[in-house]
Amino acid sequence: MSRRPLPFRLSVPLAAALTLAAASGALLPAPLRAADKPATSTVPAAAGACPASLNFTFPRLQDDAPQNLCQYAGKVVLVVNTASYCGFTPQYEGLEALYAKYNARGLVVLGFPSNDFSQEPGSQKEIADFCYNTYGVKFPMLGKSHVRGSEANPMYALLAKQTGTAPKWNFYKYLIGRDGKVVASYGSRTTPDDKELVAKIESLLAAPR
Repeated sequence: MSRRPLPFRLSVPLAAALTLAAASGALLPAPLRAADKPATSTVPAAAGACPASLNFTFPRLQDDAPQNLCQYAGKVVLVVNTASYCGFTPQYEGLEALYAKYNARGLVVLGFPSNDFSQEPGSQKEIADFCYNTYGVKFPMLGKSHVRGSEANPMYALLAKQTGTAPKWNFYKYLIGRDGKVVASYGSRTTPDDKELVAKIESLLAAPR
């Protein structure tokens, strides 16, 4: 007569260990890595941790690595749509100088290459090489995208909604304060060393974090 198999029972120490692990969350599925997430999307953030104006992820121009813009929360951010074949392209030099001068105090310049005005036809690599080799650009540059119209990337769609104006040409500028609020927009003819723009940046940098 065959014996019926005895039911499996956990030893007391093992059962206790598994109970403790489950309570601590160690048995929950691992979160997605950054590379597993969509390259361009909104990023959930704890309430108050990241303002809506920065709550996005975009691919980096050089290598498509996802860049969560929440990393710039609490900083003053100058957002600029750029192009390599425009009369305003030399503003890259002034933007880099502005970034180099004020970055340690909390200024970030974010460049968004766009062919919306038919002056940025190149590939991502061609744009990245041009920016670095011609103007020594070191401020963050995001992947090529649309910045106006129905196809505008989500950050620019929000900026246009909040300010009531989309970029009218290349090198249009939006200025975001430390609190994440869009405080001003500037046309393409406003150069990076414009006295009014610089004074506004300095006043925002002086604001408490």
